Amino acid sequence: MQEAPEPVPAVKVVKVPVAGSIVPRFGEGRTVEALVPDYRRIVELVESGPEGGEVVSAKEIAFRLGLELVPTKTEGVRSKARRLAERGWLAVSPSGRFTPRRPTVTVPAAVGKPGGRGDGSWAWPARSR
Repeated sequence: MQEAPEPVPAVKVVKVPVAGSIVPRFGEGRTVEALVPDYRRIVELVESGPEGGEVVSAKEIAFRLGLELVPTKTEGVRSKARRLAERGWLAVSPSGRFTPRRPTVTVPAAVGKPGGRGDGSWAWPARSR
């Protein structure tokens, strides 16, 4: 006599977020071409200000992108710009405005010291308005 097969428990499918991001981290040799079009337009817009880049709010970015100035559109742009800032493509000020990323600068320790001996300290110059 054959034994009845044991019942098989039901398999529950759990959806897991896909690892990775549509916004890669900024790195050496990467250009805005590595970004999807929506993110690329935001970076190009922030970098193309009158002084080679300006401080802009999410609302200003949304306006320049031709979006309707309603909270949902502005918050969507803010979210994308913050994601770009988190990954090094833009910088964000304490007030929440966005600027082009700061260039990576290697400063020799002797900069600004007569005789070539320096303590290695250096600060960004104040930005004039």
